[in-house]
Amino acid sequence: MVVSLTYDLSLELALNHPDRELRKIAQKVVENKRLTPEEGIYLFEKADLTYLGIIADYKNRLINQNRAYFVVNIQINPTNVCIYGCKFCAFAVKGRKHPKAYEMTVEEILQKVEELYNLGGREVHMVGGIPPHWRYEDYLNLLRAIKEKFPDVVLKAYTAIEVHHMAKLSKKSVREVLKDLKEAGLDVLPGGGAEIFNEEKRKIIAPYKASAEEYLKIHKEAHKLGIPTNITMLYGHIEDYKDRIEHMTKVRELQDETGGFQVFIPLKYHPEGTELGGELTSSVDDLKTIAIARLYLDNFEHIKAYWVTLGERVAQLALNYGADDIDGTILEERIVHAAGTKAALGHAKEKLINLIKEAGKIPAERDTFYNILKMY
Repeated sequence: MVVSLTYDLSLELALNHPDRELRKIAQKVVENKRLTPEEGIYLFEKADLTYLGIIADYKNRLINQNRAYFVVNIQINPTNVCIYGCKFCAFAVKGRKHPKAYEMTVEEILQKVEELYNLGGREVHMVGGIPPHWRYEDYLNLLRAIKEKFPDVVLKAYTAIEVHHMAKLSKKSVREVLKDLKEAGLDVLPGGGAEIFNEEKRKIIAPYKASAEEYLKIHKEAHKLGIPTNITMLYGHIEDYKDRIEHMTKVRELQDETGGFQVFIPLKYHPEGTELGGELTSSVDDLKTIAIARLYLDNFEHIKAYWVTLGERVAQLALNYGADDIDGTILEERIVHAAGTKAALGHAKEKLINLIKEAGKIPAERDTFYNILKMY
């Protein structure tokens, strides 16, 4: 009863904020009305962190009660050899002869999946570079090999950028490629490669990648085929607040149309070792971005605070700023770690449970599709 009373009083503070526009936005949130792009930008520019925390947590509790999700999973990055030279990326190298180049064998990948399997996990998140020497069949055969040995694992594999490349490689349509992948064992399309949808900024940071329009069309096609997908937004580089809201608007519009997105994941940019460079954005900006995503994306059930990019403590704080998911155990990850994140890998399930409990939330172990497996 005390918690409820405190919560109600906090909401009253937001509804009586000294800023008239922020009062109006808080009222719209309470009335479950959609925010405009202008209001989204205003929140970035004018809203204080306390206000955002109050209304974002309110919105999140309406959807997810007091639960916070996690999953027992592994991320596998099969190779860092890549034909693209994205300026924000410290992971990829051009050519197999590069001193930092690596490529995992199918046997090594199966061994990693077995490690997950022995821990009781069933989600395999597999993304990597786009090597020039891989054939179309190589992508399919890798999925088949995993599913043949571990038929009940869920394969969340290959970003829309990889799918776009496969379509060019095979001279097939995106739909045909997705059908082939699904037949080979693909269950879910991960959200990587979205970066930022503003084309002017996108051409600077990732000049050779699929356009925003092409990226979104691939996700739309996946949704039509019954393949759920996730979606990301890379922030903290050369984009501005308007670009972030433009990105979220495009995501919101496609979700209105298809309902196929499972979760929105803001990804904090890490500049170390990249050609683009820059400074690491602040924890305040991280929390604001999470909170505004929760408020703006009213047709999403889930907003993820990805602890690998945010760090454990900020991800934990984000659970009170609109996020309801911190991802999972992630036994191995190389992409963000190549750019300087200090987040430790290989979390035991117990550590994630404790992080969530310390945030005042109820830990809910989930599968890839947000079905609850166990409450703690």
